[in-house]
Amino acid sequence: MLPRQLVQLRYQRLQIWKEMKLLIPSFLGYADEVVEERISDDDVILIKGTKTTSAVSLILRGANDYMLDEMERALHDALCIVKRTLESNLVVAGGGAVEAALSVYLENLATTLGSREQLAIAEFAESLLIIPKVLAVNAAKDATELVAKLRAYHHTAQTKANKQHLSSMGLDLLKGTTRNNLEAGVIEPAMSKVKIIQFATEAAITILRIDDMIRLVKDESQNGQD
Repeated sequence: MLPRQLVQLRYQRLQIWKEMKLLIPSFLGYADEVVEERISDDDVILIKGTKTTSAVSLILRGANDYMLDEMERALHDALCIVKRTLESNLVVAGGGAVEAALSVYLENLATTLGSREQLAIAEFAESLLIIPKVLAVNAAKDATELVAKLRAYHHTAQTKANKQHLSSMGLDLLKGTTRNNLEAGVIEPAMSKVKIIQFATEAAITILRIDDMIRLVKDESQNGQD
């Protein structure tokens, strides 16, 4: 038996028995229906109505291979998001809410510093606003107005104790306005958000550490001989 099949049996809480005489009723499973059907060009066995379901198979159908590939990609992304959410056990508001809140916080922090770190923190805060700006531009909305409103909401949330509910304000790209994305159900796994910002920051630091460049000039005389 292949390792992949063993993994599938484990997730389905099935046990392997080599001899029929060892079977006892308590080890037998239950299903309302076990049928063999033909789906597309494949013959498959469908087990329906089981009492315990820990793993299932998803069947995608589409008009052509391109549509199926896109459906598979979207489904894979959705499953990964659910997995990340369950792992982190914490969600945050989407639609640029986190980036706007961090940008406002870092801008306020930068004003309290008197060293060169102030410039770096201020630029980092400005770079975080790229996310809500790109979201608005891709939705054909006024990015300047929406980002300004978003920053105003988060500044109010961080400076006034009775306005904490504004900390979840994000973009509503369908109506071209802002809203409380936690209440609207537009959420993201906190773990993914932390990793994205962390990896982007590390990549920027790596590039900024490059202080020299070596250019290889093409030898024109060698090209002429070839």
